[in-house]
Amino acid sequence: MTIPLSFSAFVMNTASHIIHGLWRDEQGNQINFNDIDVWISLAKTLEDGGFDAVFFADVIGLYGNHRGGWSFHVENGLQIPSNDPMVLMSALAVNTKHLGLAFTAAPLQEHPFNFARRISTLDHISKGRIAWNMVTSSSENAFRNFGYEGLVPHDERYRWLDEYVDVLYKLWEGSWDEGALKKDRESGIYADPTKVHKINHVGKYYKVEGPHLVSPSPQRTPLLFQAGASTTGRDFAARHAEAVFIVAPDPENARQLIDTTRRLAVQNGREGNDILFYQGLSFVIGETEKEARRKEKELDKKINLDMMIAHMAGGMGVDLGHYHLDTMIEHVETEGVRSSFEWLKQSTQGRTPTVRDIARLRTKSSRIVGTPESIVDQLEIWKEAGINGVNVINSTISGSYEEFIEHVMPVLRKRGLVRNRKEETSTLRKKLFGDDYINTRHPAANYRGVFQHY
Repeated sequence: MTIPLSFSAFVMNTASHIIHGLWRDEQGNQINFNDIDVWISLAKTLEDGGFDAVFFADVIGLYGNHRGGWSFHVENGLQIPSNDPMVLMSALAVNTKHLGLAFTAAPLQEHPFNFARRISTLDHISKGRIAWNMVTSSSENAFRNFGYEGLVPHDERYRWLDEYVDVLYKLWEGSWDEGALKKDRESGIYADPTKVHKINHVGKYYKVEGPHLVSPSPQRTPLLFQAGASTTGRDFAARHAEAVFIVAPDPENARQLIDTTRRLAVQNGREGNDILFYQGLSFVIGETEKEARRKEKELDKKINLDMMIAHMAGGMGVDLGHYHLDTMIEHVETEGVRSSFEWLKQSTQGRTPTVRDIARLRTKSSRIVGTPESIVDQLEIWKEAGINGVNVINSTISGSYEEFIEHVMPVLRKRGLVRNRKEETSTLRKKLFGDDYINTRHPAANYRGVFQHY
């Protein structure tokens, strides 16, 4: 029996997310990202078209300087302005029934007690379709926005995230026992106080007494996504993630990353299949290969390469705006996203990467071009490499997704590579893993039933 792939839409509540410059295209509607109707319409399109989730990336600060400053980002709309995706979740939840709703947030943004409360509320509103992408934030500007002098070192950020999720697990899984909520009109007992507990967490970063103010949501703990590909990031994913977003340059590199992470998961008392892997891919679709290549050339003319360089280099904490395109970028050290350097080296297959490679690889390496049939052929190769799903990157909203749904989804269904809509279930976790609650091998489950009543 063929195991289907899972599909999520990779978006951001901004005008220019990954493939830059396309906000100017008349076919795209991301220029109107402030309009809630754009997102509600997209969510309904994705749900009707067979996508399992929509995943919102986010930033809480500017990318590093380009050409000595940050005016370039504002002028070109490079993820500024951008809105809080978490605020969108309620609107999307009440306008859909089955679509998973994933968003990105870092410990820097919010105290874990309030974050836990907001997530549980959203999970109630959506009837169990919320997912959280756990990140640490790698932006100097983001840390200064929240009162720090500069970027906290890479590995320290992950230690911080470790304690953050520990507090969350205690609140989501341990504060309320099963059966605590009574809602008994006859007896007048709304909840059994002997089954509700303070967590009394005391750590390096947080002191949280509790109890959690929200009764258990359909999933308790939201589905947990993660996107860090550094050594520390993979270790964190092996311990905590249920799904990992990757942007490998080719199927073989994806296989190596997936195998490594799954081995680490086993070493941490989990099973390899406890983690799903979503490869980020964009698509150029044509009725013939010739038409697809023509459409690719047209797309490439619209892409702003300067923005592509500013985005990736800025994320690594490097200003490459004044460098010649053929300048080599080796020997650059940064506390930013270390995995990006490794990705570049892998993508150039041993050749020292240049500034030009940043723009070229950003646009080409995660792109599949062809007819619907040849695209699905390529997806089967990625699937054989170990991916469980695809994070579909758009050129335009919602055109990229409408085209994928109209032309590629039927071929995927014909080959049994997409989930049958009739199999949809109430929570996102149950859809992907078969159970509403996180499994007992996950560290969150260690807090079930461990707290005493105070």
